[in-house]
Amino acid sequence: MTRITVDVNDEWLDAAREVLGTDTKVATINAALHAFALRRQAREIVSAFDQVEMDFTDSEEAWRYGGGRDLGRLVEDARDSEAA
Repeated sequence: MTRITVDVNDEWLDAAREVLGTDTKVATINAALHAFALRRQAREIVSAFDQVEMDFTDSEEAWRYGGGRDLGRLVEDARDSEAA
């Protein structure tokens, strides 16, 4: 952990504290830095997906009832395992 002394705009700090729901200046600054780091990672992930060619042929049918995504069977399996 690095300890620094920095001048911070109080209005911006208060606004960030409100948005982030933090209680202290230190927590607010750390949460804001963390949020920006996560935003960068998300951009990199989206960029990686943008570079991959995806084939969605027949994908609409796969998500309809009975198209392999029916979760009703999970309920039946759970009930069967509880009864056993």
